[in-house]
Amino acid sequence: QGPISGVNKEIPVLQCHGDCDPLVPLMFGSLTVEKLKSMINPANVTFKTYSGMMHSSSIEEMMDVKQFIDKHLPPVD
Repeated sequence: QGPISGVNKEIPVLQCHGDCDPLVPLMFGSLTVEKLKSMINPANVTFKTYSGMMHSSSIEEMMDVKQFIDKHLPPVD
């Protein structure tokens, strides 16, 4: 619960959530992303939902994660 400052305020965040998740309702994902946006630069927070996805992952989600990693992390030699 320490303060977020400096470079950490600019960290990019991708949060993904299925809209049919029976374990972690979408409402909790939405509340979490709003809290994140209040703690760090909200322009750096991306919240993606996936239609019909339960408490699992999908090809679409994994492609979004790959795209996020490719954009924000340096390539591995």
